[in-house]
Amino acid sequence: MSLSVAVAGASGYAGGEVLRLLSAHPDFAVTTVTAFQNAGQSLGAVQPHLRSLAHLELQPTDAATLAGHDVVFLALPHGKSGEVTRDLPADTLVVDCGADHRLTDPSAWEAFYGGEFFGAWDYGLPELLLASGGTQRSALTGSKRIAVPGCNVTAITLALAPGIRAGVIEPSDLVAVLAVGPSGAGRTLRTDLLASELIGSAHAYQVGGIHRHTPEIIQNLTAAGGVGVSVSFTPVLVPMSRGILATSTARLVPGTTATQVRDAWEQAYADEPFVHLLPAGQFPRTADTVGANTALIGLAIDEAAGRVVAVSAIDNLVKGTAGAAIQSANIALGLPETTGLTVDGVAP
Repeated sequence: MSLSVAVAGASGYAGGEVLRLLSAHPDFAVTTVTAFQNAGQSLGAVQPHLRSLAHLELQPTDAATLAGHDVVFLALPHGKSGEVTRDLPADTLVVDCGADHRLTDPSAWEAFYGGEFFGAWDYGLPELLLASGGTQRSALTGSKRIAVPGCNVTAITLALAPGIRAGVIEPSDLVAVLAVGPSGAGRTLRTDLLASELIGSAHAYQVGGIHRHTPEIIQNLTAAGGVGVSVSFTPVLVPMSRGILATSTARLVPGTTATQVRDAWEQAYADEPFVHLLPAGQFPRTADTVGANTALIGLAIDEAAGRVVAVSAIDNLVKGTAGAAIQSANIALGLPETTGLTVDGVAP
């Protein structure tokens, strides 16, 4: 089948990555692309790497332009998606790569984002483990409204959820430090994102529990069975354009063996096409996930500290955003989940 697709926010990094993946999808035909400031330009002028779609003209971003398509992907700043989506037809599949529909708690939205709360949609992380058994995948089948997770959230959630559900790690005192590429901040002109500021340097940002992804991580790990979840995570901006390497640690439940720990992660991801647990003693590199919808996880136990260490790597623009969006859309539409997506990265 061929489904008509519109992509809003097509001039940004996330929108561009959605389009790159869609260009090779056998069941989707991109017919409309939209932007705000760049409306009126050709897509090729702002995304010159997208040669197969370069002829498309960027239209204004509004509900009237987006209506009439089978599928709409949104890659807009927070607060912008909600303004558009409430006017889209109920029978259109809408997949939001932004933050507007991720959180279920209005007070968490107010504390970390502010402004109007637009309500939670079906959460687009198919591999999210649920305390009741199974995964979030079942909630996406037939869905018409999907909210894609934050990229940092995906890296930490996939790393720690198996231990939470299996009861082998404590849900409190979770700590994660993430090396993050600047594309996660979007195509934004900011001093700290300039090459001269980034190259040869690394710096932490949003330190001290204030990062907007914090409540979303807690929401996910609570869904996985955690009670009293608390997490301290610190992102560190590093000079690589793409990627997240998250080192997440958790206190080991007393009496738990190393075999029980590894079994929890192996059982959680044994049948997942895109989440791969590496052999014991191996740890992932972000380079191995570039361009792929793959999450790689390495696992260890720090016996002296009594903690589990899970190191996860993803491409923030693929598994962290655009790949998750297309994966979730495939599920919602009854297509094979892996359609148009690859587990193979780009090397060197």
